[in-house]
Amino acid sequence: MTRTQVGIVGAGPAGLTLGRLLEQAGVETVILENRSREYCEHRIRAGVLEQRTIDLLRDAGVAGRADREGIVHGGIHLQFAGERHHVPMHELTGRSIVIYGQTEVVKDLIAARLESGLPLLFEVEDVSVHELDSDRPRIRFGREELECDFVAGCDGFHGVCRDSIPGGVLRTFEREYPFGWLGILAQVAPSMDELVYAHHERGFALLSLRGPELSRYYVQVAHDEDVDGWSDERVWEELQARTGLEGWTLHEGPVLEKGVTGMRSFVAEPMQYGRLFLAGDAAHIVPPTGAKGLNLAIADVRVLAEALVHHYRTGSGELLDAYSRDCLRRVWRAEHFSWWMTSMLHLLPGGDPFDLKLQLSQLRYVTTSEAAARGLAENYVGLDLV
Repeated sequence: MTRTQVGIVGAGPAGLTLGRLLEQAGVETVILENRSREYCEHRIRAGVLEQRTIDLLRDAGVAGRADREGIVHGGIHLQFAGERHHVPMHELTGRSIVIYGQTEVVKDLIAARLESGLPLLFEVEDVSVHELDSDRPRIRFGREELECDFVAGCDGFHGVCRDSIPGGVLRTFEREYPFGWLGILAQVAPSMDELVYAHHERGFALLSLRGPELSRYYVQVAHDEDVDGWSDERVWEELQARTGLEGWTLHEGPVLEKGVTGMRSFVAEPMQYGRLFLAGDAAHIVPPTGAKGLNLAIADVRVLAEALVHHYRTGSGELLDAYSRDCLRRVWRAEHFSWWMTSMLHLLPGGDPFDLKLQLSQLRYVTTSEAAARGLAENYVGLDLV
């Protein structure tokens, strides 16, 4: 049996960032991941970082490449009824967003962990957590056992940590959406200066990017859509139809990746049990429309790291006891914002002309009222409003 202070299950952004923050404070950690390093470093995920997220990564000493290669955006575009409107988020809030892929964040965090020579174990098998309500919880994997002071469950929605909590402890809240996003990564320079969220009678579309020569585009499809039914030509045709404007051209290029992602809202309360603390997707899921998933995960582990460091320095469990309460305030704000953006922009299955008129009225209000635009901007950039 080996021993550490904090055992971290999951080497995604939440687990790796927590490990880095605790490393800076002198707290021992072991990070376990059942996937390979190659898988973790190449799965395509979110790409919008709130300013407070990039600030935390800077403080953690892992934002050098993000500062060099990340693309700063001061606003987003909302497109509807054949018009494109700019929401000047930096002007309204004093904050911006940075376009830098989650994949790249993970690469930077793994590199920093390996450079420090701290335990980061990939492809571990049969991970399970035990004795969570004791003062010596344990993580078992393969034939090994790791004794900890605390366990951080950063292992995602389908991980083992949340399911290890006894029945009757958690209350879950969930909403499944009847649509998803078909996303492509294309080798073509972006055709727009900032993200475009497009409402269209054929369905939602999003124009995003991953760099000067890489574009990330999405179209709304059924939640169980078969990606094999979408040729490259069909995807480009649909993007052109949903985002086209007179005098503006969406440039096309080779499609490097393609996939369909379903959408759900999910929250588990509380986010802690005994000496187990859930963070990121293990505790909550948001639709990607509000660009909150990665940022919420980083916000969780910032709170958790502060609480753990406070415990080790003072012996007090006050901040650890408040972890779930403090995180859930932000989680539910992000859940509402993501639901609101999703409901406003997507074609609603079974919807009627009344629903369409309500969406258009809301979009018109957001793009003509400074107060409404500021509300969207504050939530999008991640101001601490809770």
